[in-house]
Amino acid sequence: MSNNINPTAQIEEVDQKAKPTNRYTLLLVISYLCLFVGSVSSSLLSKFYFIHKGSSRWVSTWVQSAGFPLLLFPIYLPYYLFKCTDRRPFDRFTLRILILSILIGLMLGINNLLFSWGNSYLPVSTSSLLLSSQLVFNLILSVIIVKQRITFQNLNCVILLTLSSVLLALSSSHDRPQGLTPTKYFIGFFSTIGAGLLFALYLPVMERIYRNVQCYEMVMEMQLVMEIAATALATVGMATDGGFREMKRESMSEFDKGGKWYWITVIGNLVTWQMCFMGTAGMVFLTSSLTGGICMTALLGMNVVGGVLVYGDEFGGGKLVSTLLCGWGFCSYVYGMYLKMKDQKQLHQESENKNLVMEMVHVVAPNSTV
Repeated sequence: MSNNINPTAQIEEVDQKAKPTNRYTLLLVISYLCLFVGSVSSSLLSKFYFIHKGSSRWVSTWVQSAGFPLLLFPIYLPYYLFKCTDRRPFDRFTLRILILSILIGLMLGINNLLFSWGNSYLPVSTSSLLLSSQLVFNLILSVIIVKQRITFQNLNCVILLTLSSVLLALSSSHDRPQGLTPTKYFIGFFSTIGAGLLFALYLPVMERIYRNVQCYEMVMEMQLVMEIAATALATVGMATDGGFREMKRESMSEFDKGGKWYWITVIGNLVTWQMCFMGTAGMVFLTSSLTGGICMTALLGMNVVGGVLVYGDEFGGGKLVSTLLCGWGFCSYVYGMYLKMKDQKQLHQESENKNLVMEMVHVVAPNSTV
């Protein structure tokens, strides 16, 4: 009986990751929508938290992973409710995958902490500039770890998005906060650089692991374990450093919108960060780590637009050019992906036609001898 199941599982894996099927396209669209909505919304909600007197780095770290129970829905609903898969949740989830997920989850927790430290000290312009450097690191590490092939489309996109982020930082140089000491600046600087390096390493490492993953459902299961590990790390930090007491104090007295809006902001962050990470995991699994990094960097420009629309931020000529460069680079990369998928579909169709011809030859040949 196992011989009848395993080949089906292998075919499912090929269909989801390689062939441009309807299911592949649907998963890709859902992943990017989750990444887009999650990234922009989490950025706006994080800004809302700090604008209205929220200040805890541990709270900012904890909310990035503590919404992991939401991942139970994409893990269990396809099998028990929608009946769209024959694979039970956590089937073939080996001890090796469990250990790898825990280790990478701890790395992700450290990345979240470094990001929060940098975000609490640095102005938005400097933080955006430093975080954009992860795309260059991502390209280099992708070449080393997963043997990513450098093409005109991906190199052109990396250059344009990096230039866009640099221009964005220069056009926002006036937002440096008052009283930022050199010590705090350097802490924030190196924390943000560390977060960018860890995230640039995280993406190709996950792509390497996903090559041995059987299906999209298992990607979500790994994501659940990683988020649990990251939350455990953040919870220990919260407990030892008084983060939970700080959260209670902020909600009762410091947050100027009141306790109700404080918890709405926290819950909103829990949901949107999970959407962001779920979308990133899906993009890396279905495409590549470089594509995931490019999408994340491109959304930095969308975060600027979101800040203008929601908070009335200034939108000068520099930000306009930066946004146009960002859109240009991203659209050129998407067009390159479209051409690649079109070629894959054509090659797949030609392969099927060739196999059909060979089968007809085998059928006709015995009849001709008779």
